[in-house]
Amino acid sequence: MNNVINIVIIVVIAALVVFGIANYIKKLKKGGDCCPEHEETTKSIKVKDRDKSHYPYEAKLAIDGMSCGNCVRNVENALNALDGTWATVSLEDDMATVLLKDKPDIDKLSKAVSDAGYLVLKRKSTY
Repeated sequence: MNNVINIVIIVVIAALVVFGIANYIKKLKKGGDCCPEHEETTKSIKVKDRDKSHYPYEAKLAIDGMSCGNCVRNVENALNALDGTWATVSLEDDMATVLLKDKPDIDKLSKAVSDAGYLVLKRKSTY
């Protein structure tokens, strides 16, 4: 009888270990707990024109709601998907720096960030 109880306990512990490892691997693949709906790791949208001299305008956006590298990529992708933009986002200071070929449309930039699920707190453009 003692052996049966020991075997049951070992099977339960083994099942818990397997379940824990499976959840950990799933979390690694899905980007952690910070992103909405545990989305897959986002691939970066690469800007085709990487000559900074083609971008005479700059806008800076203070972003709220980012907590990981996946969030940074989401915001960068939202901004880089717009024509004539090249965005870099810093998680350290929650700031997006957007280089633009045309005068900035701050409302359009803010909407792109908002549509990606983040909040623009402060906006500034320079020419």
